[in-house]
Amino acid sequence: QVQLVESGGGLVQEGGSLRLSCAASGRTFSPYAMGWFRQAPGKEREFVTVIIWSSGITYYTNSVKGRFTISRDRAKNTVYLQMNTLKSEDTAVYYCATDRYSSGYEVLRSIAHWNYWGQGTQVTVSS
Repeated sequence: QVQLVESGGGLVQEGGSLRLSCAASGRTFSPYAMGWFRQAPGKEREFVTVIIWSSGITYYTNSVKGRFTISRDRAKNTVYLQMNTLKSEDTAVYYCATDRYSSGYEVLRSIAHWNYWGQGTQVTVSS
């Protein structure tokens, strides 16, 4: 089993920044990728970004390109999401996820692909 624990959420004004962390643990933790998703009130969970664990290759959804940066620390089994220039529409619960199976971008964007999820951390951006 793999456990994921997110932290770093909170309340921030528009234009501000937050940094989320997701720490992974478990003897079977051997990821191909780790990703961030978010779910706003009344909406479905959506893809935000993903990082390929070995290469560091990253993908982003268009709405966060240039504002969000995903990174990882392999020694700490931790993935980060640096969020800058936050907008009110970024308000959501943010979840990290991981999976060990190699897949292309279109599959990695799909919620159904991921086997392990964190409990989520709330990000609220006030206007």
